[in-house]
Amino acid sequence: MPIADPAAAATALYEARRAGRPIEPFTDADPSLGMADGYAVQQHLVRMLLDDGEKIVGYKVGLTSRPMQQMVGVDSPDYGPVLASTVYASGAELPLARFIAPRLEAEIVFVLGGRLAGPGVSVADASRATCGVAAAMEIIDSRIAGWRIKLADTVADLASNGAVVISSRIVPLAGLDTRLIGMVLTRGGQLLDTGAGAAALGDPLRVVAWLANTLGEHGIALEPGHLVMTGSLHAAVPMAAGEVFRAEFDRLGPVTLRVAGGQ
Repeated sequence: MPIADPAAAATALYEARRAGRPIEPFTDADPSLGMADGYAVQQHLVRMLLDDGEKIVGYKVGLTSRPMQQMVGVDSPDYGPVLASTVYASGAELPLARFIAPRLEAEIVFVLGGRLAGPGVSVADASRATCGVAAAMEIIDSRIAGWRIKLADTVADLASNGAVVISSRIVPLAGLDTRLIGMVLTRGGQLLDTGAGAAALGDPLRVVAWLANTLGEHGIALEPGHLVMTGSLHAAVPMAAGEVFRAEFDRLGPVTLRVAGGQ
């Protein structure tokens, strides 16, 4: 059965975003809800945000690693929009108070130079449409209390988007095997985790192709200039005020973020 009132669910999430107060999982009331229900809510929520003047500048793809898919019980990624108001340059200071329960992930971001419209988009097509790649961090956040999310909950909540921090250095894709890009994540100079591009569906370019084909089913295309966040290369890390994170990527260079305590 589809979710009874996706517009009402979207309104609840919209208010949770504005007030900074989480809501209970939709799947608590109806454990049968699935991915299609989540996207029905997401569609309404995106429309509300666009009506407020927000702008979509790309998309984030989540659940691209096998451990994360197994944890949620799926065999496919999910996606949500990257909103213009949530994009920051490397070195930015982000106030912790803007989020509810933020966690950090280091990712490879693709910048499109050409239009990419599914269905039928191949990895080679995704490569040709790519302007370049860059080092990035994503702050995931949940408007669902205590991160007690199931698939429908996180999809409805814009795939748990929060913010993205992106290096200004865009590296051409030619001659670059993004599967082999290594990453070292530190907090305050102390090693937290490592990862490699292959953690994202085995190849971050596959993520871009998957997204283009999935969006194409809904008549949406990836446009020139769009960002594509291709998924975490490691386990998400909690954030606290005063912390400084740095992700150093092979061939791409570093991206840094400072967590502030105020508004």
